[in-house]
Amino acid sequence: MTGESWGLLALFLGVTLLCVKPLGLYMAKVAEGAPIWPLRVGGALERLIYRLCGTDPAEETGWMRYAIALLVFNALGAALVYALQRLQYFLPLNPQHLGAPPPDSAFNTAISFITNTDWQSYTPETTMSYLAQMAGLAVQNFLSAATGIVVAIALIRGLARHTAKAIGNFWADITRVTLYVLLPMAFVFALALVSQGVIQNFSAYKSVTMLESLTYQRPSTHVAGHSALDKAGRPLMRMVTTRTQTLPMGPVASQESIKELGTNGGGFFNANSAHPYENPTAVSNLLEMLLIILIPASLTYTFGYMVGDTRQGWAVLSAMTILFVSLYALANYSEQLGNPRIAALGVNQAASALQSGGNMEGKETRFGIAASTLFATITTGTSCGAVNSMHDSFTPLGGFVPLFNMMLGEVVFGGAGTGLYSMLIFAIIGVFIAGLMIGRTPEYLGKKIESFEMKMSAIAILVMPFIVLLGAAVAVSVKAGRAGVANPGAHGFSEILYAFTSAANNNGSAFAGISADSPFYNIALGLAMWIGRFWPIVAVLAVAGSLAAKKRIPITTGTMPTHGPTFIILLIGTVLLVGALTFVPALALGPIVEQLMLRSH
Repeated sequence: MTGESWGLLALFLGVTLLCVKPLGLYMAKVAEGAPIWPLRVGGALERLIYRLCGTDPAEETGWMRYAIALLVFNALGAALVYALQRLQYFLPLNPQHLGAPPPDSAFNTAISFITNTDWQSYTPETTMSYLAQMAGLAVQNFLSAATGIVVAIALIRGLARHTAKAIGNFWADITRVTLYVLLPMAFVFALALVSQGVIQNFSAYKSVTMLESLTYQRPSTHVAGHSALDKAGRPLMRMVTTRTQTLPMGPVASQESIKELGTNGGGFFNANSAHPYENPTAVSNLLEMLLIILIPASLTYTFGYMVGDTRQGWAVLSAMTILFVSLYALANYSEQLGNPRIAALGVNQAASALQSGGNMEGKETRFGIAASTLFATITTGTSCGAVNSMHDSFTPLGGFVPLFNMMLGEVVFGGAGTGLYSMLIFAIIGVFIAGLMIGRTPEYLGKKIESFEMKMSAIAILVMPFIVLLGAAVAVSVKAGRAGVANPGAHGFSEILYAFTSAANNNGSAFAGISADSPFYNIALGLAMWIGRFWPIVAVLAVAGSLAAKKRIPITTGTMPTHGPTFIILLIGTVLLVGALTFVPALALGPIVEQLMLRSH
């Protein structure tokens, strides 16, 4: 790694760690309903929401009612987003008079945004009206992030309470997280992004005349809006010459801030955070990276504070940080090495200079390799999925890191709430394994880990790899799945594997060489997103309810400490063991064999 890479990493981690305690403490106070001034200021609005919804915030429920409320709330959100898309031509705030996307695309998008995935198989600026972007997609950016956070808080309550029948009130939790955490932070950071040049308006798109004509290839589409494919399954391209360029407008900064803060991903434009209207400067790029990780990292302190031992939170954060730095170093090292095939083309100065500059294919020159690989590691370690470079253009080993990040269950800081509750499930599995090794009843934070907790933890961890491997196997076996692959061989398999890994982990990034805007992929990935999101959530809530009902066991000399170096190593080992053993065969067919092929000549 270069000095620039280490410097950027140090700056990023330094600012992140400075924010962990104050933001984590604030979120703990919000979760507990403590008498802090934001709750007093927003109290009238909060009470109005409860009155309109007909709910009593003081009435807490068991895990099953909590889960049912969560599922119903998100199902209604999906129906609303679907309806907004299908009816957008007749609705206001549509200056481009955009028509309705096809039913399968609308289904995929609705599921995508309520599951915090934000997978986009369409081109946003030519598909979605301003109303659909704001009232549908941006609203779900808030609510899907809040959903993940409240599940983490419910699990923390399960660990903190004893002999309790309830784990909280879903309606109160999601209202407070949205009102007091996400909304004010998103508002402030939207203004910060505007100051850097991110656009925010309701103007119609601008058509400008270029100084020179431009000839380029453009994929052909059917009447229904899907990409047209040739007999080999490749997109049909047509030559287009133009003297004009359309500059898209819209309320971008407001969506960009919550897109990153809530680890949602997606974007107002197809180029995502590589687009100059979304991410114009190095400062905005650093700010967006920080936004992605602030809540996942700070929730570790929230966890430690609420269970009465902040060392527990710092231990979890340490495990996340070690994994993060290691994976970033691997991705950056591979991209800095560049592509040896370029140097092999000749010994001329141009080829040598290109090789020495590393792999800049698919990267913005205003960000370079250091900021591009850091962004890629952050966005796939969390469940964000926003990108400022083309992951499909990374070297095989560089592309392996984003893929492997997601295969670990996105616990390397993880998504808003999802990272913490997934890491705590790994912690439960880790202490269970340790208990078996030393012949003691496993316990975590004074709670015995018994068969029910292990069954639910196994479901929470294994649902994702089951969906990924099954989905990828089906896709490579059927014509509809292979039709969208633009690259043959190992890289084409990596594209399919990445798509299902991204969907099942609710990430949303892609190896974009695959044409996923087809009925097969829209439906298959939509189902993967839904199952990958809500089956683990129900299992986690079941664990929370079971733990809350248990008595607290006194600490003895035989109790395994869960805040020291030994536990951190155990936690990292558990994460790597589950991820590695599950996905190594699939990785061997994709990025690993591709890396060996790259170095074989």
